[in-house]
Amino acid sequence: MPLFASRRLSRRARRDARPITSTRFSITRFSITRLTTLPSAAFLPTCLPACLPALFAALAPATAHADNPAADATLPALSITAQTSAAPRAVDPNLPATVETVTREQFDNWNVVNTEDVLKYLPNLAVRKRFIGDLNSIIAVRGTSNSQSARGLVYADGLLLSNLLGSSFSFPPRWSMVFPDEIQQVDVIYGPFSALYPGNSLGATVLISTRMPKQFEADADLKAFTQHFSLFGVNQNFNGSEASATIGDKIGKFSWLLGVNHLDNTSQPLQFATLGQSTTPAKAGDTPVTGAYVYNNQTNAPTVVLGVNGEGIEHTVQDQFKLKTQYDFTPTLQAGFTLGYWHQTYNSQTSTFLRDANGNPVYSGRVSIGGYEYTIPAAALAPSLGYSENWLYGVSLKTRNATGWNGEAIASYYDVSNSVARTANSGAPGNGPGTVIFGDGTGWKTLDLRSTYTPASPTAGLANHALSFGYHYDNYFLDNQSYNTLNWRDGAAASFANAFAGKTQTQALYAQDAWHFLPRWKLVYGVRYEDWQAYGGTQSLAGTTLPYSDVSQQHFSPKASLSFDVSDDLTLRASVGKAYRFPTVSELFQGQINGSSIVNNNPNLKPEDDLSKELSAEWAHWNGVFRFSLFQDDVKNTIFSQTDTTVIPNVTNFQNIGKVRSRGVETSYSGQDVFMRGLDLLASVAYTQSKIVANAQNPATVGKYFYRIPLWRADLAATWHIDERSALTLAARYSGRQYNTLTNTDTNPDVFGGTSSYTVADAKFTFRPTRLSEIGVGVDNLFDARYFVYHPYPGRTFYVEAKLRM
Repeated sequence: MPLFASRRLSRRARRDARPITSTRFSITRFSITRLTTLPSAAFLPTCLPACLPALFAALAPATAHADNPAADATLPALSITAQTSAAPRAVDPNLPATVETVTREQFDNWNVVNTEDVLKYLPNLAVRKRFIGDLNSIIAVRGTSNSQSARGLVYADGLLLSNLLGSSFSFPPRWSMVFPDEIQQVDVIYGPFSALYPGNSLGATVLISTRMPKQFEADADLKAFTQHFSLFGVNQNFNGSEASATIGDKIGKFSWLLGVNHLDNTSQPLQFATLGQSTTPAKAGDTPVTGAYVYNNQTNAPTVVLGVNGEGIEHTVQDQFKLKTQYDFTPTLQAGFTLGYWHQTYNSQTSTFLRDANGNPVYSGRVSIGGYEYTIPAAALAPSLGYSENWLYGVSLKTRNATGWNGEAIASYYDVSNSVARTANSGAPGNGPGTVIFGDGTGWKTLDLRSTYTPASPTAGLANHALSFGYHYDNYFLDNQSYNTLNWRDGAAASFANAFAGKTQTQALYAQDAWHFLPRWKLVYGVRYEDWQAYGGTQSLAGTTLPYSDVSQQHFSPKASLSFDVSDDLTLRASVGKAYRFPTVSELFQGQINGSSIVNNNPNLKPEDDLSKELSAEWAHWNGVFRFSLFQDDVKNTIFSQTDTTVIPNVTNFQNIGKVRSRGVETSYSGQDVFMRGLDLLASVAYTQSKIVANAQNPATVGKYFYRIPLWRADLAATWHIDERSALTLAARYSGRQYNTLTNTDTNPDVFGGTSSYTVADAKFTFRPTRLSEIGVGVDNLFDARYFVYHPYPGRTFYVEAKLRM
């Protein structure tokens, strides 16, 4: 019987019960209690110094507390019988922010190939995924665009996967360190309202919880997918496949899970070589060519398309190995170890549409197109390829007492042990000269120490305070070296070209208190102190290395949230939070040398200074939860790459934009057995207006919409559980008008280079012939919509999937 089939549960019951398992429930009894309000306890700053030793004392073996909070109200009892074990609780139950959760039960019925796919139907959130296996998949949420990757945090079981070496498409989270089959649930926290997370939570924080076996298990999953794509001179099918397998067991106190994953896919064309339409008549020495395409670009300027270039048609092969182990020293003390390995190769194939009079391909030089002269640069159609090896090491030690003190220590190290990117100097076939970039020795390391206190019973002292406090450390380091090579595909490094390197380090202390000061009122307040440093920055050319000056910043970020339970089904909450997003290594140190000075960089960037506010209501009704939220983000010193038009010559680099304001409204619903038994529904509509309020370096942008923030987003995913063996999902995603320039001059959005409004429909049918097998058939972009977010996005894509478990 589906969850919530028996009766309508309270909002709190739905919030706590919904993520419990990845399979469907039968319910016969479920007890719901509410904490009784106690007399006020000591103020947080008074009690915290005395509590600091508990961070380490709590890690000692302890006996599990069996106490439950006393209740002043108990609903009729229901019993839950689940087919799998409870998922870990990744989210602080007193989190002062909007949280959206996706469970394994839900995304098992979606077209999911890569980990980021589980987020695609969440409210006011989009994933920049251009094709299956795209490395540059970052999230966009509310007033954060899909180029501001440093405004999002992604954790897997507490290990930080966010690539904060930069903030652009090139620095996405390392999603590939998690594969979908190991995910139990994903929680997304909107905004920087919790002191537990750094200022990079300005957009959203993604918490991925993975599963561990309770007994011997093994499974295998095979997928195949194909799309047909037609645009300009390309009209063909692009195919791919994925295979994954896991095996694990629990033997006494020790459990382990080993997984492998292999992905092989070829993308549609991602980029085209273009030139503005010429008005210069061709000369006698120009080569007449045919095959070019002409269209009006995003600014409505006539443009000539020469071929596929840039990232081209990308063939990627990715292999992943993941080992997780866990040992329960006592029922309440647990240690864990994670080893992840991810290897990727890519080959970006380019092609020319141009042919001379004899039918030979033309890649560069002066040509005549339609009687007018064009000069095609040698590198206009240059191909590229590369590979990288990545390792993730993580250890954790935590206690799991039901009440009282708990402690947690998590350390991680992400190592880019091998990274090579090769690019040809020209588009001509062969293995001629080019450049090779080495990124070995790049990575990051983190340490998190946290202690929490959960009230046991309403007696005295701290009983109506839930405390959290801790320490955070991260260190990001980047080292890129570029060389010229005589054979771009496989040649050794020859002469040195350039290099840049640098490091950032952040240390933070935080404290947060959830205070139930009246029966239905709760105040969550806290503060985070962050000490940030950037150091070791250098920029090099042959024979010249110039250092950057070290910089540092220190800031306090206070947070507060007040909530009121109007009834057991309705909660109102007001939240406010300050956050600082510090510059990354690439934003600070990536540039070039001109004589004896470094130009086109900004080592003096200020951190983004954000004040976020949110009013939210959650109402449990109609077998689900409705949410209505109003939000506003005021970000001073927004870090963004733009052109400073107040200097001559103009300079384009990362700069601080004076102020960007984003405000909007979100409505969402998540429910089960909606309208009929077996019908589960996710639905949301969001409006966001993000505008530049002040920008001294480019006054023409003031009053304009910010980069790639659509006015409207809407998502719908309906799954009909036809019977115990089969399910049908129909889904749709809508993204409204947005701009690809800060001056909003891209007035023709539905072309290559523009940013379309689009509606994409998806579907999947899942059938389970036996308890241990599953077959799935699906399609994304059902109506083959042609849409662009600068790059052309995939056409209609078909999926076939087969799973086997034992």
